[in-house]
Amino acid sequence: MASKAKVGDRLSYDGAVCTVRYIGEVAGTTGNWIGVEWDDASRGKHDGSHKGQRYFTCKSKSPTAASFVRPTRTAEPPRSFVAALKEKYTAEIATGGIEIRFSGKLAEEVGFEKIRRKQADLAQLKHAILDGMRVARAYDGEGGDNERIGETCPKVINLELSRNLFTHLGTVVEICSELPGLRNLRLNGNRFQNVFQDEGLKDADKVFTNVVELALEENLMDWNETCHVATKFPALANLSLDLNQLSALPAVPQGSLCTTLTSLSLEFNEFTSFLDIASLSELKSLRNLHLKGNNISTITPNASDPVPVFSSSLRFLDISYNQVLDWTFIDDLPATFPSLTSLRFAHNPIYENPDPELSVQSKSIGEDAYMITVGRIAQLEKLNFGNITQTDRQDAEMFYLSRIGKHLSAVPPSQEAEVLKYHKRYEALCELYGAPAVNRTKVINPAFLEARLITVQFIYHPPPGEGSEASPSEKTSKIPKSYDIYRVKGIAGKLFGQKPLDLRLIWETGEWDPVAGFDDEVDIDDDDDDSGQEDNDSAQEKEDVAALVDATGDEILQTEGKVGKWVKREVELRDGPRQLGFCVDGLEAKVRVEVR
Repeated sequence: MASKAKVGDRLSYDGAVCTVRYIGEVAGTTGNWIGVEWDDASRGKHDGSHKGQRYFTCKSKSPTAASFVRPTRTAEPPRSFVAALKEKYTAEIATGGIEIRFSGKLAEEVGFEKIRRKQADLAQLKHAILDGMRVARAYDGEGGDNERIGETCPKVINLELSRNLFTHLGTVVEICSELPGLRNLRLNGNRFQNVFQDEGLKDADKVFTNVVELALEENLMDWNETCHVATKFPALANLSLDLNQLSALPAVPQGSLCTTLTSLSLEFNEFTSFLDIASLSELKSLRNLHLKGNNISTITPNASDPVPVFSSSLRFLDISYNQVLDWTFIDDLPATFPSLTSLRFAHNPIYENPDPELSVQSKSIGEDAYMITVGRIAQLEKLNFGNITQTDRQDAEMFYLSRIGKHLSAVPPSQEAEVLKYHKRYEALCELYGAPAVNRTKVINPAFLEARLITVQFIYHPPPGEGSEASPSEKTSKIPKSYDIYRVKGIAGKLFGQKPLDLRLIWETGEWDPVAGFDDEVDIDDDDDDSGQEDNDSAQEKEDVAALVDATGDEILQTEGKVGKWVKREVELRDGPRQLGFCVDGLEAKVRVEVR
């Protein structure tokens, strides 16, 4: 076989499939060689050139996709479709099955005999998997086993013909022409030639009338070739084009993908921005777009480029394992995908370091990134395949708002507008939850006395019977960091005319913390229109809230009449020798003074 090979032939050596790209001499050697491009690009030694001289060009961009082999090397024989089918599903019955060994020990199969016998009944076979079976033609020709495909396996609906020895799509059309029930077709890892001149595709649309799913992954076909093939599938709904080295998609040819396609997979290609795939905005029925494993980092590479706007039908987007480095990318997604409700975004650089503006090391980086993403996109209903409940959204938005507060605290007031420019939902979130606490710390020379003083704002709340109707009074004092809590209480007692040891000092941090126990809530679908039960639940909720307030003394945030899962964090400064500088953060503190 190998000695008669010609350029374009598909060959298989020891299970490794390749395409003949060159036949002839190689400088510095004797005799002829066959230059091949391996389907597995890591198997070769070069890219078609040898010692600085190019002999052929590979479709693959890999530097190790090619090799030279001698014509005397024996290639494995190709098969017809029926021969491969029988080899796959009936040979095991005739030989008693294939031996499976682990570390040299024969494994005992249990229950597989019944499955093999069922699959061997080719007339009832619905899922035909002939991946890597060296199929090259529909029939063997004169003198071979030419049992008709339509008689052998007439009920096939799912057909797997990936990684075989086809050279033209017309051969696949011939095979499928006898499978009227075919709905799913996988042709991954083949190398089809001359797609536009392939006469076998002329009436292919009549053959593929019922096919709704097509996989053309790792075929290295360009976008125009793919669209030409897609026109032959009039009912096509799901198309997979992963691993095809695509870096940009020209305009979609009229009538190729516009009417029926609902799901498109372009994973592990070479796109760097959504502008590269802007032509897909013409697909008015597209609902799901899979872009995992590309190099996407921006919406558009230049600010002057027009922002692509995809169809309102598109609701799911997978951009995991890309190169997103900035949260502005997430902020801009709703403009590009106006109907986006489900997003997969994990494993981007920004997801691994969700707060690059601050040197904050979180114990749960993934959870922080999840909450920031939800907080930034108001319309999301699912993130990373998980549903976003109303409680999840409230928690995420409050967490995100608190992070904005930290960002503002880290810069002077003059730079506040610059920070807020990167948080498009800030005003909307403030309307829902109120503005976050901004506690700016002045940078002071540590050698100065001011660096050793804390400005404490005392807020005195009179006890019942002592002018309790009067509003709280406030007084400010600068206290050295080295003063212990006893001395701080002495200062507070003197300021408000109280006995120091009768006072409680509570530091109001201005931050929010999750309420313990609220994470145990379970969402229950309430289909019963039972107003009495609803009233009981409401009353019980109020009792639980009251108990929580009595137990913690913390204020519980309420939004739209519902109790949230966050409370304002407060810390009591208990009696003891601990210094004030170790009990509070920064050089300013707000302390509530209460009488025991």
